[in-house]
Amino acid sequence: MLDSPYVRRVAIALDLLGVPFEHESLSVFSTFDQFRAINPVVKAPTLVCADGAILMDSSLILQFVEAEHGRSLWPADQDQRRHAFEVVALALAACEKGVQIVYERSLRPAAAQHEPWVERITSQMLAAYGALEQQVARSPALFADAAQHPAMTVAVVWGFTQAMLGQLVPAADHPALTALAARIEETAPFLQYPSIGPGIPSHAGSSQTNSIRMNHTTY
Repeated sequence: MLDSPYVRRVAIALDLLGVPFEHESLSVFSTFDQFRAINPVVKAPTLVCADGAILMDSSLILQFVEAEHGRSLWPADQDQRRHAFEVVALALAACEKGVQIVYERSLRPAAAQHEPWVERITSQMLAAYGALEQQVARSPALFADAAQHPAMTVAVVWGFTQAMLGQLVPAADHPALTALAARIEETAPFLQYPSIGPGIPSHAGSSQTNSIRMNHTTY
């Protein structure tokens, strides 16, 4: 489902790459058994290839698709590409910590939540977003192209975090990220694959409880 930032990242990237796919909206929670019939690991996103091979992890899926189709959303220049890797790594780290916080708060009973752990991963998430805010403010050229991984990934992750954890990462404290995401969210691929689903609050749009399937079929 598109409330998963990882699923949404893959769907938007495949659209940008011009790779046709079928998106099946399955949840790792509410449709667990149905998902398990496709991928016993039940991990979103899952890419089902034409030959039946199953791929997981958004970065590995995109690496495979780009190699197979001879197209790339990374900058061609080597130095810019290294910089892009740095930015995307920060965005995915922020996303990972945000998902961990959501799981801790949403799935564990209050009595079982471990506050020192939550404080630790929150500090990691905030550090990643602090670094990303500086990157966007200092290197606008790297984020100018909405069809490349840096701008696209940062916008997806920021949108998810604002929907789920906006009180922890105030938009007012991250004006460069907020402006970037607002611009990117108005592009056609983002409008076609909005962040909606049962995991995202209705006032925001959607969460990380879902997946994609592509035919490349993605779950």
